[in-house]
This record gives sequence, C-alpha cells and structure tokens, in this order.
Amino acid sequence: MKTLLITGGAGFIGSHVIRLFVKKYPDYQILNLDTLTYAGNLENLEDVESAPNYKFIKGDITDEKFIDSFFQKWSIDGVIHLAAESHVDRSITDPMAFIRTNILGTVNLLNACKSQWLSFDDKLFYHISTDEVYGSLGDTGLFIEETAYDPKSPYSASKASSDHLVRAYYNTYKLPIVISNCSNNYGPNQFPEKLIPLSINNIKQGKEIPIYGKGENIRDWLYVEDHAHAIDEIYHKGANGQTYNIGGNNEWKNIDLIMLLCEIMDRKLGKEPGTSAKLITFVKDRAGHDLRYAIDSGKISKELNWNPSVTFETGLEKTVDWYLENNLWLEHVTSGEYSSYYDKQYNR
Repeated sequence: MKTLLITGGAGFIGSHVIRLFVKKYPDYQILNLDTLTYAGNLENLEDVESAPNYKFIKGDITDEKFIDSFFQKWSIDGVIHLAAESHVDRSITDPMAFIRTNILGTVNLLNACKSQWLSFDDKLFYHISTDEVYGSLGDTGLFIEETAYDPKSPYSASKASSDHLVRAYYNTYKLPIVISNCSNNYGPNQFPEKLIPLSINNIKQGKEIPIYGKGENIRDWLYVEDHAHAIDEIYHKGANGQTYNIGGNNEWKNIDLIMLLCEIMDRKLGKEPGTSAKLITFVKDRAGHDLRYAIDSGKISKELNWNPSVTFETGLEKTVDWYLENNLWLEHVTSGEYSSYYDKQYNR
C-alpha cells in the first residue's frame, strides 16, 4: 500500500483532493496533515472520515521537530503539499504568518523528504502554488510556465519563495518534484472570506457586497473539482522537475461575476430581478491589487490530456446550490474568529 501525505487536507482545495484520492485509490493510505486554522474544517470530510484508507493527523508544518518525527513514524511515498496561508488581505495585515507557513513550512517538508527518503525511486514531492506568483497581466496575454515571477503581495511573494525552494531542492539534491500553479478556485466548502462565498453569504443576509475599486480586476476561475482531477493527473503522470499551469479558461471581471451571481441568487431565493445587485458596494481598492490574471493551460492539456470540464456558469450554479443547502456548515465557519475579522475588514 502506497502512503500519501496530503498537507492542508481539511481546507477548501485540500478536502476535495482528499475525497478524490480516498475514493479513487483504495490501495493508498491517505494521511491528512492539517493544523486546523480558521480555514481548516473537518466537516469538509465527514463523508470519508471513516474510510479504512484515510487518517487525519493534527499538526503544524512550521514545527520542524514535529515534521521530522512525523516522517520517521510514517513511511511516506509521496507528498501533495497544499497547506498554506492563502488570503491576500490577511497577508497585508500579517505577512509573518505567510512567511512562517508558506516558506518555512515548505522547507521543513522538503528537508524531511530529503533526509527520510533513503532512495528517491517512486517518490514525489508535489507542490501546489498559484498564478499570483507571476504578477499582473495587461489587457492581453496569458501566463505560461516560463513567465517570469513578479509577485506583488506578501501572499504571492511567499508562494513564489516556496516555488523557488522546491525547484532548488530538485536542482541541488535531485529531490523528485512537480509544481502546479493554478488560477482562482471556487466551489463547495470554500471559506467565506473569498469573493464568491462572501458574496453568497452577504446576499443571504441582506448585507452589502464589497467590491474592490471599480470591479474591473479580471480573474480566471477554476472549479475546485476540476482542479482536484488536474492534481491527480499531475501527481501520477507529471514529469519530474516540471511545472504545470492549471486554468479554467474562464476570465471574468469581478463586477460581471458578481452581477451574474446576483441574478442566480435572485432566482434561487425567489426575489425580484435586480434585488441582490442593489447590495453591491464599491470599497477602497486593495493595496497592490493585480489587474488581471489569465492562465494558458496548453501544457497540461497537451501532455496530460487534462482540460476543465465545468463552465463557469454551471460551476457557479452548483456552488450557489451547495451554499444554500448547507446553512449549518456556513453558520459554523462564520462564527468566532472569522466574524470579528470580517467586521474589522469591512467596518460592519
């Protein structure tokens, strides 16, 4: 039985990856290592928590001694590293948290692999990153795997640093690695500090929908289950030392996205058309806010035969349905620390 460590498996993307691997690979022992910060939630995995090939371990990747003892205890064949601080706004107010988790935590995992893997045969360290490391695009063009890094926020700078370190361990120590850089994810179980679930929750409660600047920033959107399947393909078929960009081929201006979301919410909630759109409020732009991200997924399409299967319109409908059907989950995650942070950020 192959033992696979997935870090950050209780988070948004991680929980979808855990679910896919646990169900698809019953001959794998799946270890979910998560420190359960505000964005980690074991409710995301209730449907697989009793699976015989799944085990959750609470632990912090920034704790070097813990990581070393963890690798000594478990005979790990591969790592899919998703654990990260990921919210740009939080990185602006607390950059050190991102440096600790995204940089030092990644190095702890790399060092453990380097020291504990006596042979690199059939081993792999798979690092999940973001398109934000590339900086901002103009009106045209796409990010490719060879695009020069130009991070603009503490979050993207910390992820760029971890990407460079992963490649350095490949080049210096021959550690087998792959890296993927993905566009904005959306879908079920996303913590409601991000644009789509935040807006859904606010519309439900009749609160203002805060939009940075004039809402003209453009993002490429990737449905989270499509991302999980791409991770599966890269882990099993990706070439050693390579990087793969994962995009949804869905470029949307923030304001256009929110207008579509408002239309869907009005229909789902039985409101008059235009009701939810009245909640849109433009707020002071984020510091260092990148204008446009867009990914060229040609490499993963050509080499691994992966393409996104969910259009943004369909994915957004599915996402809205999930949040409307999971009120208890939403109540649990919007209590406590998140509520106070949200109130402070938007002066509620």
